[in-house]
This record gives sequence, structure tokens and C-alpha cells, in this order.
Amino acid sequence: SESLVVCDVDEDLVKKLKQFRFRKETNNAAIIMKIDKDKQLVVLEEEHEVRTFVVYSYKYQHDDGRVSYPLCFIFSSPVGCRPEQQMMYAGSKNKLVQTVELTKVFEIRNTEDLTEEWLREKLGFFR
Repeated sequence: SESLVVCDVDEDLVKKLKQFRFRKETNNAAIIMKIDKDKQLVVLEEEHEVRTFVVYSYKYQHDDGRVSYPLCFIFSSPVGCRPEQQMMYAGSKNKLVQTVELTKVFEIRNTEDLTEEWLREKLGFFR
């Protein structure tokens, strides 16, 4: 059996994510990341790939009228990926979450299920 590969997080990406956490804009925004297999490093993604990490700043309107901007970490884990790739992403997910101190962590198998309703339902557990 293959051993679990845990990738480090690129230092520039860590800085970018920390800046993203405290951004002043009030719109929804996302940072999409991927693993650079050769460097074994989580990096900013330049082009869309099937399997990704997403940090999403969501404008959340609470029932009582308050507005917050939770930072959500969404781990896309589609069915049918190579086991080696699945292990690399699964192992690196926790390191990334800890490094950037993310608390709202969600996993999704099918990206078509990623809707605003799905996200609002997930965030409802954090009220």
C-alpha cells in the first residue's frame, strides 16, 4: 500500500490566504488551490482542474439581519480520481486547514452540488 503524502503549503499562498481572511471587500470571493505533485506543495491554481481546494469568503445574511463574511474551506473530492492523487489531497487538506487556521471545512464529491443553498445549509451549523 502507498504511504500518505502530506504536502507543505507554499509560503506565498499562506500570505495570500491570510490577507484574504482580512480583506475589506464585501463581495463573495474565492481562492482556488491545487497540489503541485512534483514539488509536493499546495499552490495557488492558475487554471481549473478537476480536484481542488477552495477558500471562499461568503457574504452570509443571518436571520436576524446581521451580515458576516465566513471564510469557508471547500475540499472537492470527486469520485474516480487516482488513489495516489486522492491520498495526496486528503493528507494535505489537514495541513492546509491548520496552517491557515480555517474552521469552516466542508467536503463535496460532486461540484454540481456546490450551490448557495448547500453552502447556507452547511453554515447554518455554525450559528
